[in-house]
Amino acid sequence: MVWGGWEGHEPAKGVDVFKPLLEATGIEVTVSESLDSYLDEGLMGSLDLIVPIWTQGVITNEQQAGLMDAVQSGVGIAGWHGCMADSFRMNPPYQFMVGGQWVAHPGGVTDYTVEIAASDDPIVAGLSNFSMHSEQYYMHVDPSNEVLATTTFSGEHAGIGCIAGATMPVAWKRVWGAGRVFYFSVGHHASDFDVPEAREIMRRGMLWAAKETL
Repeated sequence: MVWGGWEGHEPAKGVDVFKPLLEATGIEVTVSESLDSYLDEGLMGSLDLIVPIWTQGVITNEQQAGLMDAVQSGVGIAGWHGCMADSFRMNPPYQFMVGGQWVAHPGGVTDYTVEIAASDDPIVAGLSNFSMHSEQYYMHVDPSNEVLATTTFSGEHAGIGCIAGATMPVAWKRVWGAGRVFYFSVGHHASDFDVPEAREIMRRGMLWAAKETL
């Protein structure tokens, strides 16, 4: 887990939520506050999973290459909200790997519904649609993503009626080379994961990306 960047997304609290959940499955978790961790070839090659928790910020070409090469070689990557999909805005290769990029959250923190879109997938199997009070992310997304959950915009916020009825992916998975990529747009505040369905989807998504049994 590599955390830092904009503090508004509570990166340290995100570590506090998910580090114990991963450890409870028997996974050994290393926590870093430096993107230079991506330069450590020995460390990166030893991992099963990378959890980036870093909104905005700047990543060097060398750090980006270390991260992306690890995923390409088979290390999983999984994350949430802007901590993974609003990182390093000047780095399209990173966004290409993630499979999407945040562009807006009309209305700010609002009430919306997350709808399960792939009920036969083990990451969301057995879960029902659920309500969130958080930022509803409008994103630019890769059409090759395998979408697991969605949300629909009302068009009532921020004077952007043109998006009324737009259905947007909330959770997806994809592959990057030999690595697995999982993303979940919920998580503006760490307390978003007090919602049981949200916490469970993120937990399962991390395990899937790490090639662990769900």
